[in-house]
Amino acid sequence: MADIEVILVDEHDREVGTMEKLTAHEQGLLHRAVSVYVFNARDELLLQRRAAVKYHCGGLWTNTCCGHPLPGERTVDAAQRRLREEMGLGCELAKAFEFSYRAELPGGLVEHEYGHIFFGRSDSVPELDADEADAFMYCSIDDIRGGFVRTPQVYTPWFRLVFPTVLAHFSPLSATQS
Repeated sequence: MADIEVILVDEHDREVGTMEKLTAHEQGLLHRAVSVYVFNARDELLLQRRAAVKYHCGGLWTNTCCGHPLPGERTVDAAQRRLREEMGLGCELAKAFEFSYRAELPGGLVEHEYGHIFFGRSDSVPELDADEADAFMYCSIDDIRGGFVRTPQVYTPWFRLVFPTVLAHFSPLSATQS
């Protein structure tokens, strides 16, 4: 991870520099990120459980995948890359919205990200990279909401923060079928 640089941005997502990934999280500096939400034909969201070896939030359930664009990389390309790297999946992704947040993490780390959020559709079975994720499940929106109420501690902070906005932008397949 020491070689990976993130793109530092201002509150309008304008690039202001680059920094080593862990340092940016230690200092809580705003940087560009991508988050992917893949839904199946039953409108269930593909969740992953972050691998225990991750440097933060290991063992917690979260959205399909996340990551950071590399310097010079388009956000959609970064989202596709991370989907392949983490989940072994490829599907068409559409940008849904942008979302900025700051979340304090255990160990003194801070997620302060300007996120580009992408939606995709797939019924494929993921092939997980064990260094990224150790489990997956397709989960209904109602089950996710219930999980946030019953056991919020098993989900990543950013997933809990952005999920209401995801729902505001999500178009269920059932709504388009008559």
